[in-house]
Amino acid sequence: MAVHRCARAVRYRALTLSVALLASAGCGGGVAEKPDNAHVCALYASGASDAEVVAQGSVVGVLGTSNGPSGEHEGFLLKLTQQCDLLLRVETNVDITGPVPLRPGENAIVKGQFEDDPGGGVIHWTHRDPSGRHVAGYVFAGGKYYQ
Repeated sequence: MAVHRCARAVRYRALTLSVALLASAGCGGGVAEKPDNAHVCALYASGASDAEVVAQGSVVGVLGTSNGPSGEHEGFLLKLTQQCDLLLRVETNVDITGPVPLRPGENAIVKGQFEDDPGGGVIHWTHRDPSGRHVAGYVFAGGKYYQ
């Protein structure tokens, strides 16, 4: 009986380790990069722009879509969940990612390029670059990546 419980514990630990390794590799639905809201807050406080960031927060509003020179974009407002009281506008190119079905109150992690803005800041390039000239970003919400 004790051997059976021990074997089950070993299998459970092996499964847990496998899931953790897949998540850290960007597979299996886990987030590959750890959000760093302190970095976003520091960029905003200094007025810096053009920096790659990974931020985590709560969706407080969905802004809908608009047409731009590089395609149709969808925006939402993200309130950081830690570090500072900052509201960010996040833009993603739905011609590349497809629609990102978000709801207010939902948790999201975004990777993209931070731009200073008097309203709190903007994160864009939250998708892959089809030309391969820009670092790929993403929106991770509801257990799914949108890139």
